[in-house]
Amino acid sequence: MLNTAANLRLHASWDTETTSTVVALRTLARRAHAMLKEARELQKAIAVIIRSWRPDLLEEFGVGPIVAATVLCAWSHPGRIHSEAAFAMLAGVAPIPANSGQVTTRYRLNRYGDRQLNNALHTVVQSRIQYQPATRDYVARRTAEGKTSREIKRCLARYLARYIARDLYRLLENTAAAT
Repeated sequence: MLNTAANLRLHASWDTETTSTVVALRTLARRAHAMLKEARELQKAIAVIIRSWRPDLLEEFGVGPIVAATVLCAWSHPGRIHSEAAFAMLAGVAPIPANSGQVTTRYRLNRYGDRQLNNALHTVVQSRIQYQPATRDYVARRTAEGKTSREIKRCLARYLARYIARDLYRLLENTAAAT
């Protein structure tokens, strides 16, 4: 649609409203093309930085340069996050008990934490659910157990947060010890 709008031509027979609409559409489409080109260039620059610092993060399924950069920015530096559970809490994917009384069987979503990190993990979860067979099998198994879609996504995001935190913690702590 952007290409079509960017290539619209004006006709002398059109009224003022149609001509103005076409000019606006064409201008916006050309601006969108320029912004997409700029975004691709910036994404390449980010990928270069990520590859120089943490190349194996980009090899993870569903993790692209933007997600990797978001995770690394949230991590910040060695010693900031002391455990996998702390990283899950930072990401807003740690479950919070929702029952009153002595037995807790229900959990609610954590609405706090770093929302950009949470969004990055959500992106990875969505791509894995859509494209990775093992994750699709997990979703089917958890659905058969009676879990809701939201609960399944929370479990997947928590798993990813723990996995990435464990991996990052080891890498960054080893890097800090070597310097």
